[in-house]
Amino acid sequence: MPPADTGASVVIARSDASTASSLQPSRTSAADSASDSADTRLIPGGPGYRRMSFALFAAGVATFALLYSTQALLPAISGGLGVTADQASWTVSAATGGLALAVVPLSALSERFGRRATMTVALCVAALIGLLVPFAPDLGSLIALRTVQGAALAGVPASAMAYLAEEVRPKALVGAIGLFVAGNAIGGMTGRILAGWVAQAWGWRAGLCAVGALAVVCALTFRLMIPKARHFTPSTVSARSLARTVGAHLSDPLLCRLYAIGALFMTVFGAVYTVIGYRLAEAPFSLPQGVVGSIFLIYLVGTASSATAGTLVARLGRRGALYLAVGTTAAGLLLTLTSSLTAILVGLVLITAGFFAGHAVASSSVSRTATTGRAQASALYQFAYYAGSSVGGTLGALAFRAAGWDGTVVLGLLAMVAAASITLYATHRAAVQRRLLIAAARR
Repeated sequence: MPPADTGASVVIARSDASTASSLQPSRTSAADSASDSADTRLIPGGPGYRRMSFALFAAGVATFALLYSTQALLPAISGGLGVTADQASWTVSAATGGLALAVVPLSALSERFGRRATMTVALCVAALIGLLVPFAPDLGSLIALRTVQGAALAGVPASAMAYLAEEVRPKALVGAIGLFVAGNAIGGMTGRILAGWVAQAWGWRAGLCAVGALAVVCALTFRLMIPKARHFTPSTVSARSLARTVGAHLSDPLLCRLYAIGALFMTVFGAVYTVIGYRLAEAPFSLPQGVVGSIFLIYLVGTASSATAGTLVARLGRRGALYLAVGTTAAGLLLTLTSSLTAILVGLVLITAGFFAGHAVASSSVSRTATTGRAQASALYQFAYYAGSSVGGTLGALAFRAAGWDGTVVLGLLAMVAAASITLYATHRAAVQRRLLIAAARR
């Protein structure tokens, strides 16, 4: 995209200028100043940056509060509608499945109609559906509304990263993305906790109403605060070119491995957090709805582990960091098999830390691996990620119904074995290629 290319040119120009700084210090300084003044994209402290950050934070809160709004309420929904755990789990799986299916098409639409417009429509539609969800008369209607809501929400992750890449200077991009991701985590946590405590006092429908109201406030805040896009250039993305780009990514073995790893980590996460409410609401724990919802405060651990993923990769390498994430998640799963509430909470902390670290490593590797069509490569990762959430939530609930919590843990461990096997295969391939290069160099 033109803005991204301009930013790259500025970086190259600065690098060339700094190389010659000993010969022409005054010109170098002038060139740097000219480059900075010519770049009209947003920077911290500059006009519009704070508004943009707050708007995208609000968008992240609304998106993930709505997406997982029923997860903390599943035991109450089961009781209120007279359905089993695996049936109620579809209220979560339908939303994440709808998002997974819509994220690639909406990423293409944002190229034509703009990131800002796509996110605005997505948030408004999803928030309005959030006000209708509490009045669903039966499980089928609830699942249908949640599917449409998830598909609408796909417009936010499909557009937000592209908007930031176009409107924020490269040196400030990591911080801006960090605020958006923080909004995602805070939204996912806040929505569950809010719904849980309101439901404890007034029932699960009231809990969903509270989340819907929160989303409306966030959607309005986003619309009022988000700066107008100044660096977006509309382009027409044909179905043929989109299919060609997607096909190229799906034929890349490394990208496919990263997609699979993201899906497997999310399978564990979706299964655990879909079912954990049922386990903690039943004997011997019998925790009230509000306390069950507060379990999602553990998400704060994930925010911290995501932030340390870069350090882990620097020290252990990408595959080493993935091994550590797999081991941490598996250890957490095993720890939750005990009957001690303290041990279960520690296990959830380990699962959450391992999941977020693995997700951060895999998702960042996708952006680094794809040399063309990065938006579509990222959208495919999000498809796999949310498809894993949908599958994990459903299979985890089925396993829980068939074999209790032990069944859910076995499902999670199988997913981690698969993730470790994929990483081990990649390690083996890298070692073979390294030996071939050494042998070729000796000839």
